[in-house]
Amino acid sequence: MSSKEAAADVPDVAVAEPEQKRKPKPRKKPPRQQPRYHVILWNDDDHSYDYVVEMMQKLFGHQPEKGFQIAKEVDSQGKAVCLTTTLEHAELKRDQIHAYGPDKHIERCKGSMSATLEAAPE
Repeated sequence: MSSKEAAADVPDVAVAEPEQKRKPKPRKKPPRQQPRYHVILWNDDDHSYDYVVEMMQKLFGHQPEKGFQIAKEVDSQGKAVCLTTTLEHAELKRDQIHAYGPDKHIERCKGSMSATLEAAPE
């Protein structure tokens, strides 16, 4: 039997190619974190602690205890940080504070509290 005839009797066989070693990819720098901003709530005499606590719960998801801490700090220090986050999110939260409306517990209250943004130290 010739080698051609012998090869015809053997079923097709797959031959594995030798593995080629891959060069490791150069390490990328970790993604840079976006700058952070504080949402600052400012004190006034036209809003109650209850108003601040309720607003902190509804807008920021803070527990009543955290809302009370912020209300106390606003009252004693004149301002308080409600949240530290990215610029876009901080702008949204500031705008939500401005749109929250007057304090229903105080008759002379005509509108929402004031809030500003401040770059957080890195």
